[in-house]
Amino acid sequence: MAFLVTGLTAYTEQNEQQLVTASLFEARTQQLILSEGNVMTGVKSSQTVNRMDTDVFFQDDSSCGFSASGTTEFTQRTLTVGKVKTQEILCPKDLEAYYLQKALPAGSNYDSMIFAQEYTGRKAGKIAEAIEVALWTATGSGFGGSNGLLNKFKGIRQLVADAGGTVVNANVTGFYGTGAPITAIDTMEKAQKSVLAVINALPNGVKGKNDVRIFVGWDVYNLLIQKYVDLNLYHYNPGSTQNDVAAEFIVPGSSYKVIPVHGLTGTNDIYAFRMSNIFLGVDLQGEEDNFEMWYSQDDRNVKFSASFKIGVQFAFMDEVVKFEA
Repeated sequence: MAFLVTGLTAYTEQNEQQLVTASLFEARTQQLILSEGNVMTGVKSSQTVNRMDTDVFFQDDSSCGFSASGTTEFTQRTLTVGKVKTQEILCPKDLEAYYLQKALPAGSNYDSMIFAQEYTGRKAGKIAEAIEVALWTATGSGFGGSNGLLNKFKGIRQLVADAGGTVVNANVTGFYGTGAPITAIDTMEKAQKSVLAVINALPNGVKGKNDVRIFVGWDVYNLLIQKYVDLNLYHYNPGSTQNDVAAEFIVPGSSYKVIPVHGLTGTNDIYAFRMSNIFLGVDLQGEEDNFEMWYSQDDRNVKFSASFKIGVQFAFMDEVVKFEA
């Protein structure tokens, strides 16, 4: 005699206590701005970034007298925040037919969320991920179509586009050498040439400042690193690490840091500016990390809600350098 099992489905053990989540990247650009202290809080809709500039004229001091010269100018740029929310309804009964039923409490009324810690951690990571991309690629209200990640405020690339010729363009003859402008940063040589062009294009008032950062996508960053390795320049300093991956390095022969960000990956764009020149606007700092999660007795669902405001703006657009291939 033997077991007759032809009427059964083959069993695969599914551990209801274990969930494996995919890798996330953090809102690195946001954290870099915050680390400089350039955050404007209490912004409900828009607020001005107030700027002051002055010039100097040297005069002949070989005789007595007083002759005023020079101008001190006050100007403003407006930082407008996007009003963002993310909400989700979760019905625990939807899990009854699957292996996750093992994690549900006994009975037919479920007044809590299973895997709540894993869920909220994952959701917070996704919010940070979306913020990182939006800070670079958001196109503002009325743009970006139905893509909710892009149509709430203007990101860095859109601010640069709006500024037009005020921003220094490094993808021209003289900064990268001779020949036609680079149309795609798809080789190690082009990556190196583009970054060096950005350095050459930095305005005189910006050159040498210790808070200048050059931002590239991870695709360009990888090409750039490989180029310097191929040149046997192994002495470059990878700097800090992020998820065990080199997160920045100083261009050999310069003092400027190159930082890869996910918001620029696939764009063929490079931007350089002082961190003291960019401002992050929020209503409440860290508001995107606050959320509500509750059991709704009226419809027997578990509900998640997070709301926050965020935006970005430069003070001086003529101190920004772009390389758009």
